[in-house]
Amino acid sequence: MQTRNKVLDDISQLMTNAMGVAQGAKTEAETAMKSLMDRWLADRDFVTREEFDAVRAMAQKAREENEALKTRIDALEASSK
Repeated sequence: MQTRNKVLDDISQLMTNAMGVAQGAKTEAETAMKSLMDRWLADRDFVTREEFDAVRAMAQKAREENEALKTRIDALEASSK
């Protein structure tokens, strides 16, 4: 009976070690994939959200100014006729 417990203990230890190795491999794969994605994104020259929002606000302001100028030009043209 003592031998059987030793075998079960060895199998249990082997499974525990295998799970540790699998967890380590998973962590290493996740780290490698994250590094690869970070490198890929950096090479694409993507803008940050803050930069995008700033340019979007500038474009909106330019549209509003263009509308105001168009209204003013239309008024001037109407008064000169």
